[in-house]
Amino acid sequence: MARRLRPVGADFAGPDGGSTLLFRTAGSGGAAPLRLTFVGRTAAPPARIHHALAEDVTGWPRWFRAVTLARPLGGTGRRRREIRLVGGARFDETVMASDAPRRFAYRVDSTNVPFLRAVLEDWRLAPAGPSGGGTLVRWTVALDAPLPVRCLALLARPALAHSFRGAVRALDARLAGAGAGDTGGCAGGGSRSGGRGGSGDGERTGGG
Repeated sequence: MARRLRPVGADFAGPDGGSTLLFRTAGSGGAAPLRLTFVGRTAAPPARIHHALAEDVTGWPRWFRAVTLARPLGGTGRRRREIRLVGGARFDETVMASDAPRRFAYRVDSTNVPFLRAVLEDWRLAPAGPSGGGTLVRWTVALDAPLPVRCLALLARPALAHSFRGAVRALDARLAGAGAGDTGGCAGGGSRSGGRGGSGDGERTGGG
């Protein structure tokens, strides 16, 4: 049964997109008690990565292997979407920031995952290197939950890092295939070998 979570703003991920603060108390400032950040790099430019994240909602399962369904939800106001994961987890989400080509962030409004109080995921995109070729992709999962759940989330960090790396690689391959299709290649071929974000390990800064 789905439960509604506490609504949070786009600042829940912190001013810089995140750092690990395991023992921060909920409600102290605008940021989450726990923020896990992962960094990777793509050959595709920021504008194409942002489009895949923000506009091609139904395309997520083609590059994010843990995602089994992604679809827009109706309604007025901010854009909303439904995400389902391998194993049966479901999230109804609201887009909190879509600043092309730099940022895409969404909060979880309701989920069937127990114990969570608030969740926001924040994707930050920047040109990779002075030449502007490629994208530095920074993904932050910001959450509030009881301390034991936060500890479990921290233990799951290696699995999330693996998932992130696979997803970013698969997205880059998918976009490269689509680009080749413009000149006679196979459009939209993309690999489906990622998880729910590549070539970067998790980043851990800050202290608890």
